[in-house]
Amino acid sequence: MMVIDLHTHSTYSDGTLSPSQLVIRAKKKKISVLSLTDHDTLDGLNDFTRACLKHGVKGIRGVELSARFTSTLHILGYRIGEDPSALEEKLVTLRCHRNERNRIILEKLIQKGIKISYEELVTEAGGDVIARPHFARILVRKGYSRNLHAAFMEYLARGASAYVDRVRLSPRECIDAITQSGGLPVLAHPSQTALDEDSLLSILAELKEMGLWGMECVYPGYSSRSILQYLQVASRMDLFPTAGTDFHGNNRKGTDLGMLVRDDFLPWARLNVTL
Repeated sequence: MMVIDLHTHSTYSDGTLSPSQLVIRAKKKKISVLSLTDHDTLDGLNDFTRACLKHGVKGIRGVELSARFTSTLHILGYRIGEDPSALEEKLVTLRCHRNERNRIILEKLIQKGIKISYEELVTEAGGDVIARPHFARILVRKGYSRNLHAAFMEYLARGASAYVDRVRLSPRECIDAITQSGGLPVLAHPSQTALDEDSLLSILAELKEMGLWGMECVYPGYSSRSILQYLQVASRMDLFPTAGTDFHGNNRKGTDLGMLVRDDFLPWARLNVTL
């Protein structure tokens, strides 16, 4: 058996640990294989790779993309190379749209009498990607909300007073951008995409035709029965199962790094990992 985590976030998107701090924590948790999968950015991957080499952690260069869909549909990309031009081109466009979204959210908050500046957001984010958790932390710190959950419910969640929807790529665009950059696309947290097995199978059939490689089957909060069900679905659809915590540091308390799996859980060589 081995401990792995193929779904983590750093300060380059909406996590609270830098790539180096993330790797150091993984080392302490005795994690054998770790992937950094920040939202819409590859900017932390070089720091991540250097830290993995320094601390002796097997690292997989990754990313997470949010697809345009009727429900939540996130695509993880693994084995991202050193020159992922096709993917980076899409990410630049997404970050431009995200910046415009952040500007509108900020304007909505200011109109509600909340004193918050763009400079504060940049400092809070510590990276190129400003996301809603950064707004939430400032709202809590300045006393406008009791906690992160309250900040989202009142201001930032869908339907809340300062919510602004995001521009997203289609599922095909996400998968194409990943595969054209030499990566392997994987459906993240399938329970957020489909509520029943028949719906999931239908969605997976479409995504598989587009080039989907795997599905995240082992995830925090999944019961043993749910994990077994997802593993069976993945096998039925000829998809590789993956495991990850969706670790965000203090932005998602109660979740720490690491999932226990068998040594042969994945074809590690396909992911550029030598055990």
